[in-house]
Amino acid sequence: MTGCDEASPSRGRRRDRGVGVPSSPRARAKVVPSISTHGKQDQVPDGFELFTDRAIVAMRVNGVLKDLAATVTESDTVEPVTIDSEDGLNILRHSAAHVLAQAVQQTNPEARLGIGPFITDGFYYDFDVAEPFTPDDLKVLQKAMERIVKQGQRFVRRVVTEDEARRELASEPYKLELIGLKGSAESGGDNESVEVGSGELTIYDNVDPKTGETVWKDLCRGPHLPSTRLIGNGYALMRVAAAYWRGSEKNPQLQRIYGTAWPTKDELRAYQTRLEEAAKRDHRKLGAELDLFSFPDEIGSGLAVFHPNGGIIRNEIEQYMRKQLLTNGYELVNTPHITKGQLFETSQHLNWYRDGMFPPMHLDEEHDAEGNVTKQGQDYYLKPMNCPMHNLIFRARGRSYRELPLRLAEFGTVYRYEKSGTLAGLTRVRGLTQDDAHIYTTPEQVKGEVARQLQFVLETLRGYGLDDFYLELSTKDPEKYVGSDAIWDEATETLREVAVESGLELVADPGGAAFYGPKISVQARDAIGRTWQLSTVQLDFNQPELFDLQYTAADGSRQQPVMIHRALLGSVERFFAILLEHYAGAFPVWLAPTQVVGIPVAAEYGPYLDGIVERLRAAGVRAHVDHSDDRMPKKIRTHTKAKVPFQLIAGEEDRAAGSVSFRFRDGSQLNGVPVDDAITRIVDAIAEHAQITTAWQG
Repeated sequence: MTGCDEASPSRGRRRDRGVGVPSSPRARAKVVPSISTHGKQDQVPDGFELFTDRAIVAMRVNGVLKDLAATVTESDTVEPVTIDSEDGLNILRHSAAHVLAQAVQQTNPEARLGIGPFITDGFYYDFDVAEPFTPDDLKVLQKAMERIVKQGQRFVRRVVTEDEARRELASEPYKLELIGLKGSAESGGDNESVEVGSGELTIYDNVDPKTGETVWKDLCRGPHLPSTRLIGNGYALMRVAAAYWRGSEKNPQLQRIYGTAWPTKDELRAYQTRLEEAAKRDHRKLGAELDLFSFPDEIGSGLAVFHPNGGIIRNEIEQYMRKQLLTNGYELVNTPHITKGQLFETSQHLNWYRDGMFPPMHLDEEHDAEGNVTKQGQDYYLKPMNCPMHNLIFRARGRSYRELPLRLAEFGTVYRYEKSGTLAGLTRVRGLTQDDAHIYTTPEQVKGEVARQLQFVLETLRGYGLDDFYLELSTKDPEKYVGSDAIWDEATETLREVAVESGLELVADPGGAAFYGPKISVQARDAIGRTWQLSTVQLDFNQPELFDLQYTAADGSRQQPVMIHRALLGSVERFFAILLEHYAGAFPVWLAPTQVVGIPVAAEYGPYLDGIVERLRAAGVRAHVDHSDDRMPKKIRTHTKAKVPFQLIAGEEDRAAGSVSFRFRDGSQLNGVPVDDAITRIVDAIAEHAQITTAWQG
């Protein structure tokens, strides 16, 4: 949930890319010209191979993904799709989903089929079954899948009419419902579209290579691998969950089996290792262990409270950001949490974003003694965005071109009615604080200011310890936008030029922009290779017009400014979770809730450490002495588990020499460090946002 551009929470677009291989664009495959199968059917003739490289599992024909068996002509442009490309992985995983469904119906013929799309790092398939699946069931199904894979069944595509599809799938009620959606597939969502698409209806037959008999079939748009054998042994079934048909609680609840698939067994094992590491780093788990935050039932779903330890970290995150803002020419503002509905009618959020907002509160209605309405009330809304209020600040008085760029920034708490099933710890909440900024410029200043903002974003993120980035350019959703095509084209080209000139890798995100303008988003990879969308820089030529924003130009004329939406952290809550997982709870010294703990070898050395801690506190260090009755080894274990950066240990020898022993989080230790030296090093490390390591010894 990043920035004020999150206009479509129901879109379900992938941002946090899971724990698989970090996504990145691949080079465009070499064009293979003049290839024709000379065939009539979508089936490879005996002995014919379009591509001899077994890593090639599909092709793009004039830009459209198709099976290797598809008919092409000499005038077609054909590009190979390898199994390790993004498209190839998706095809592998979707083919594995079909094999899973076939295995389920082999072991349980009464199971009815839902849908089985590929997803990030894997796939799932939904089933209507009498009894929920168990872990033992997954083992049986995995064995059944192995047999199907080894058989080398061919995936053969058939175009069918609606009547033919209904006749062949008469026993599959959910497939029949999808067939009924044909022609309006977009209303069924992205996952349903893998079944029926927006063109012709197709069924994929799984054909026994020895007998030529169709052993199983499924409604599907495709494409698929040529053979189940190409699925190999790099797949695994992961878990079971309940899921409502087509995502609606009004519909039947089905059983969903999740799986993953990779080109090789080694890649599968690497993925499973990353999953284990991700589980250790789960911010919800660490949040409880380190006493950072919680979600009390009494407050409500998706509404977090930060405990003292979490509050310290959050404050440090925000304070560093505020310092960066002021250094870079921003002016800090503050706006209310609630507003009249008219504001969001003007901004068009009520037209485009109503489903993502909390319901209105009808207020201000007045009555006479008889109960008659004497003053009409009006609707108030919790704000989902800060930008309309910033527009009012700009409009509060006349503006001159000399004031531009005007950079308004706010840590503004907003509220979004996310569906309960989409909530995920701090990464998807209903109450969030955005580090939101809106910059108002002249048209001539736009490109330079966007470049400046992108540089500001990257430098600030590096200050938090993130430094592996690429960019994503989100363009117009043709079904959901305001403003003219010409304005969108101009804005998109400006962002593209800035992104290219940055020198960072650039990935296209077609249709991913909010309704009022295209955007560049910064994708950051964390310590274990996962990709997170963080910062966004978005152009908006529309809101200035909607709010009639104007400035006086140098020639005295009234001109409309261009608006730039800039969210750096996205939301403080989500960024907190990302940093927590990135560092696995072992925050750098400047962010750690407790930076130093004094541990006396015996109680008599407590006062000596108290004096050192007083000096540290006077220097702004978060430190205390552990005066508990626990023995020294237990104290060391307790504070190591709490991931305190430094433990200062002192006994008789240290007291006599005016020194301390440093113990680090990794268990290493430096002995006999003079107190003055220790304090200086700690203070300097905090100021430099650096981790202190045993490199001190050098």
